[in-house]
Amino acid sequence: MACPSTLSISLLLYLSFFALFSPSHSQSHEKVSLELYYESLCPYSANFIVNYLPKIFTPDLISIVDLKLVPWGNAKLRGNATFDCQHGPYECLLNTVEACAIDIWPELSKHLPFIYCVEDLVYHHKRDEWETCFEKLDLDSKPINQCYNSEYGKELELQYAAETSALEPPHKYVPWVVVDGEPLYEDYENFLSYICKAYKGPDVPQCCTQESYLRELKAKPKHLVCDKERGMLTWEKVRSTITSWMHQMNLLGAI
Repeated sequence: MACPSTLSISLLLYLSFFALFSPSHSQSHEKVSLELYYESLCPYSANFIVNYLPKIFTPDLISIVDLKLVPWGNAKLRGNATFDCQHGPYECLLNTVEACAIDIWPELSKHLPFIYCVEDLVYHHKRDEWETCFEKLDLDSKPINQCYNSEYGKELELQYAAETSALEPPHKYVPWVVVDGEPLYEDYENFLSYICKAYKGPDVPQCCTQESYLRELKAKPKHLVCDKERGMLTWEKVRSTITSWMHQMNLLGAI
């Protein structure tokens, strides 16, 4: 089966179901770890999840991959166990929603289609419609709502904050893709080549030997990332801007 470039939600559901119930061709110790550190509203994270990550869902490739998603990204911790997200409070909401999905539905076949659905809406500038994913995927919304509206949802995000902070080398931007402990930097779109290179087990996936895939190995990085130290809009900055503006207005009023 060829490596797909794009997948519908229904096809992703089918492939996730296939991955869950099909016999594995690889022992767990032979599988290649694939970790994605991301944030929900970074357009390049959404693009990767919607248009690139589904490439692992071929019958021979998914059996050699252990996928882990970490929805924290470039968020910043503040005091009192609170945090700010790079793209504002709505990103904190969706990061927490996706963290709750991973916790409540630990099976890849359940949480990945949901996260894919949410990020597909983000990708198409329809982020406010994320709750429609429950109906689309026939999922119960109550556990997710209870999770992200409680302290438990915040605790999940703080756990992902700790995992992201512990990265070595530290992440510089998102999406930050790591294969078997090695970050791919800006070359993350070519993650399949690194998975195939890292795999040491039997039965090399057909996808790894295709001519079209070999051409992909030579592709140049596109540098499409959300930088860690750029574009951070925090409430501290908002308050500082407002305070400065009010101070200036008071000075003008006194003249």
